[in-house]
Amino acid sequence: MNYRLILRQLGLLVLVLSGLLLLIWGWAAIEFELIEDKPHSTHLPILLSAAFGAVIAGLFLIVGKKPKNEQGTGSMGRREALLLVSSSWFVGAIVSAAPFLLWARMAAEKDHPFQSVINCFFEAMSGLTTTGATILTDIATLPEPLLLWRSLIQWLGGLGIVVLFVAVLPSLGVGAKKLFRVEAPGPDPEGVRPHIRETARILWMIYVGMTIIEIVTYRIAGMNWFDATCHSFTTLATGGFSTQNASLGHYNSRWIDIITIVFMVLAGANFGLYYAAIRGRLRVIWSDTEFRFYMFLLTAGSAIVVFSLLGSGQALTSTTGSTESSSIGNTITQGVFTAVSIQTNTGFTIADYDTWPFTAKAVIVMMMFIGGCAGSTAGGIKVIRIWIALKVMFGELERAFRPSVVRPLKVGKAAIDPELKLATISYVLGVVVLFTAGAGALMILESGNPECDFTTAATASIATICTVGPGLAKVGATQNYEWFSDASKLLLCMLMAIGRLEVFAVLVLLTPRFWRSA
Repeated sequence: MNYRLILRQLGLLVLVLSGLLLLIWGWAAIEFELIEDKPHSTHLPILLSAAFGAVIAGLFLIVGKKPKNEQGTGSMGRREALLLVSSSWFVGAIVSAAPFLLWARMAAEKDHPFQSVINCFFEAMSGLTTTGATILTDIATLPEPLLLWRSLIQWLGGLGIVVLFVAVLPSLGVGAKKLFRVEAPGPDPEGVRPHIRETARILWMIYVGMTIIEIVTYRIAGMNWFDATCHSFTTLATGGFSTQNASLGHYNSRWIDIITIVFMVLAGANFGLYYAAIRGRLRVIWSDTEFRFYMFLLTAGSAIVVFSLLGSGQALTSTTGSTESSSIGNTITQGVFTAVSIQTNTGFTIADYDTWPFTAKAVIVMMMFIGGCAGSTAGGIKVIRIWIALKVMFGELERAFRPSVVRPLKVGKAAIDPELKLATISYVLGVVVLFTAGAGALMILESGNPECDFTTAATASIATICTVGPGLAKVGATQNYEWFSDASKLLLCMLMAIGRLEVFAVLVLLTPRFWRSA
């Protein structure tokens, strides 16, 4: 195991995070000190956090420095890539949590949730993994620089911090391809160029371009520049952190809801398809089997939710707590927005869907598991895996009554080989087992807490391992995770990391054979 190489890359990761903190500090100094001429409570905490990160980065770089007699850059094997990716999220979360903790200890009220180290780590891990679960009970009172930092770490986590470093750091050499394949979401993300660093650069260019377009669109729809920037960061990342307690329900704007729906759908699709579109191959998008199935699931799920709401005839409740008429326009907006937000694992809310009929809530839970496409910023099992699992199931069903028929299973024109079938079924089974274990562990850890019923524990487990954020009951659209015990929060943090890195990249570190010399 090449630990020096891993430490060097972790040092560069932390160094970049520290640099971004300095940029936020500089923006806050200009905005509040020079333009508005008023002191701001985050200046020193952010500056100290950047210094803390720089020290950690320096230590990693010094310890990971190559001896003078060592030749080459060192090799990045599969094991190094797995360890680097997994450790990056935990180290990144520690550094990202520092501004929250220092601000709370230096400037916030004594009972602020960020006084707790565990709470700060939870918020940072939720941000980097684009989960969107929060422990904050009053988000709007957080200073703007910290709100921007929350949104920024979600944006970075969207396509993956590690992918960013593959794009900008040539020192990974041939190991970059191994690293990208571990980090990039989905069973087999479609590469858009042969060279992996070039692929990562193109993905980030598309990502940045879409973010800028969304910022401008939000501004035209009525958001101020700050809110437009923060919400664009967390929409494209399918993260769901908002600057408002009521999430996007705060704005009560049909146009903002529609814009968000469009960009959530785009963020949940394979980014490789956008590169094909830029190159003029528009037909590739609709000919892609996964994309067509993705749009079908979104449409069908939204339709079932909307018709369930229309059939119930009940009044609709916004996340602000206000009651709205169950008109066709309001029902379609709330139903479609919620269905898209949940399946893309974004987690934005405009409605308190805990008050909805059972059918609508059951569909929402199913959509939590499905998630977006491979090669997207969304979490969940992924649409392509659902499609492959269904093909395998129907194939086995046919074999039950026609055992002599040998029919190759295909996704589009590509045949599904036995290795891919096994990997897909194993992954789906792994998510189900982890969800069940997570729910059971939460019930045990919170056995003395009457707020943690089965629905709460089960949907909290789903919402974290599938990186959705909000669940049902006490972790629903208008609730938060602050009331959980520290042990439960650490468990949920682990589920977030496991879900974001697609289960096996983290679990493999727990096997003794991984650490043995090859």
